Amino acid sequence: MPDERRTSSNVPPTGTVPRIPASDAPFPAGASAGRPANAPDLPPAPAYGRRSVADVLTSAAASLGLDGFTNTLSLPAASRVCVVVADGLGRNLLKQKSAHTPFLRSVIQAGQGAVPVWLDSAFPSTTAAALASFGTGLPPGQHGMVGYDVLDPEQDKVVNLLGNWDPGVDPLAWQPFPTVLERAAGQAAVTTVSLPQFGDSPMTRAALRGGTFLPATTSHARTAAAAEALAAPGPGLMYFYLNELDKAGHRYGCQSQEWEHQLEELDAVMKRLNASLPAGTSILLTADHGMLDVPEQQRIDFSADPQLVEGVRHTAGEPRMVHLYLENTADPGARDRLLAAWRARFGNRIWAFTRDDAIAAGFFGPVRPAVEGRIGDLMIAARDELALYDTRRVRPTAMEVVGQHGSLTKAEREVPLLCFTAEGRSGRRG
Repeated sequence: MPDERRTSSNVPPTGTVPRIPASDAPFPAGASAGRPANAPDLPPAPAYGRRSVADVLTSAAASLGLDGFTNTLSLPAASRVCVVVADGLGRNLLKQKSAHTPFLRSVIQAGQGAVPVWLDSAFPSTTAAALASFGTGLPPGQHGMVGYDVLDPEQDKVVNLLGNWDPGVDPLAWQPFPTVLERAAGQAAVTTVSLPQFGDSPMTRAALRGGTFLPATTSHARTAAAAEALAAPGPGLMYFYLNELDKAGHRYGCQSQEWEHQLEELDAVMKRLNASLPAGTSILLTADHGMLDVPEQQRIDFSADPQLVEGVRHTAGEPRMVHLYLENTADPGARDRLLAAWRARFGNRIWAFTRDDAIAAGFFGPVRPAVEGRIGDLMIAARDELALYDTRRVRPTAMEVVGQHGSLTKAEREVPLLCFTAEGRSGRRG
């Protein structure tokens, strides 16, 4: 596998974007171009370049009239745009819990013209992959953030890509392309409003760098900071991050009262933004992924079954989308036996497929050679309320997580896109 040395020569100059050959363009969702006749029955790939989280920030920049961006999502022209990402807000959950969101319900009822009302998350439907696609405008096969934790082939070890980066991984080399925020910063005032701990995190440096970072702990402080920043003259592009829903979902479940309380708080934040941002500001609300609850008895230690780890050198990913890396990649018989063992054990509760299957299906979009080795030789994606753990390498507390995501189900992959115009301090909506 060609390796990508961690030197500055691998980092394109700021303001450039990677060129993807037409022959490597992502497959349309549901397409089977290039797939063998015996390929597994898999769900459609995310709609990269048409209706996905990778298209939000680029479309927002284009709606401001900035050069070098395409308004794929048909957003209305604006002089200021605030893009709110509510971590863990699935489309289905927002519909199910609409009684808790009177303001957002009024936004939905007002309609949004040609702007799509939902998007695909990236694959896997996890924060590291999806926020990296959001931040770069690229599919995971390009930006290289292909899971919560994945194999670093150069070190032959599993590394985390979210909150616990390995010291041997340089974020700028792992994800070498300029972000949307970097590319926009020369043409508009670019601001991120988020929690203080994310200001200089490796995840931010890899995929969300660029512009001015405004730290604020509470949601009230974040809305106040957003209003002050966007009050400045000239075009403005803002990324506004909220993680409270995701935290409540992981700990208590997305069907819990605690999750519903955080949804009500989100509704209040959006209502405050509507009232406090400069009148005419375009406000977008979307998410990185959805979520579903997994009962305790369905959180399974797969490492306890020798057949499910036979010939496996490393395990990685997340409990609903497991990467398996083989000891002997040159032995197709070993791979096929492992696939058969997983399918025999879990049947139609999982999708079990190879790296080649995933690439042919377009799950990661076009994949750079340097990224291929980060993807599992085999992948196991949960189809129902199931979570799969390797307790040899994760802490016991990991199996206490209730709300989960990462797979290809609609609950995890479909996220809302709400688009409305701020009414300013005299606004009456909701």
